[in-house]
Amino acid sequence: MATMALALILGWWLVAASRAQQLPPPSLSLHPSQGVSLGDTVTLRCHLPQLAARVELCQEGYRGTEMCKDMDVLQDTAEFSLVNVRRKDAVKYWCQYRVFQPPGTSKKSDPVELLVTDHSYPPPGISLIPKESVELGTNVTIQCWNQEYGGIIFLHKAGHSAPIQHQVPDGGGTATFTIFGVTPSDSGTYRCSYRIGGSSLLLSPLGDNVTLEVISRPVSPGDNGRPHGNLVAAVAGGCAAAIAFILVVIVSFLLAAHRRQIRRDENPGATTRSPKAVQFQVSPADSQALTYAQLQVLTPSTHPPGSSTTPEPSVIYAQVGTGGPR
Repeated sequence: MATMALALILGWWLVAASRAQQLPPPSLSLHPSQGVSLGDTVTLRCHLPQLAARVELCQEGYRGTEMCKDMDVLQDTAEFSLVNVRRKDAVKYWCQYRVFQPPGTSKKSDPVELLVTDHSYPPPGISLIPKESVELGTNVTIQCWNQEYGGIIFLHKAGHSAPIQHQVPDGGGTATFTIFGVTPSDSGTYRCSYRIGGSSLLLSPLGDNVTLEVISRPVSPGDNGRPHGNLVAAVAGGCAAAIAFILVVIVSFLLAAHRRQIRRDENPGATTRSPKAVQFQVSPADSQALTYAQLQVLTPSTHPPGSSTTPEPSVIYAQVGTGGPR
């Protein structure tokens, strides 16, 4: 009988443990999630993946102890409010839920941290090196200091809900943040805060801001690392060469036309004619009694009208009969 009762208890425990492993964990969120100061009201919402009978909200207590409070719910969200936030409320929180049919408890949600600002502490100082506008790829240094208050120093950037960097200050209370090879995405407004010594989530107010502006480096004439500049130079050079070639062709054509015009002006209407042959017929009977005589025949002149050059006569030799055999 005792063995049967032990088996039943063990079986129920195994079923409950298996049920707990199958229940997905909830998620927890803070509203507002940042900028909470002492005396404000904060709402913590536990989002359930399924309907539950009971929800627990727990907070980290002194030396890791847990303090929880629960509520009955019949919906998929449970809300817990912290009214008039105090320093001791600046801790980690998580939630979980239970169901009755079949019975089981879910895993814990991921913890969230409630950061609380205490305005009784002075804000930290800040400086930007180099000043404000810097060229693309420059290394930028942001220094923040909190004097003698100790604690971790946080670097905040506008548009980000959480700090982008944090650092333990040196002996003088100064933290140095370096942004290597800045890009346009690094442009923006930066501020600092610090964690008050002795408290993990109690923060100072945000200090003054500095503005970083990243500008593009101007292109120098001899910058060979700019593909766009090389392309423009190549296109410009090609256009210049084409224009020069066209000008050479036009000038050559005009010079040739001018030479042809000069030739026409020097020989207006002149044509080249071959001299005609002058033939003399002599009878066979008289061919033996021929002697040579010199005849002058004027050939047409090829000189322009009005030229002072006297045409030279052409010389023709012919045989003239002497009247009988020698």
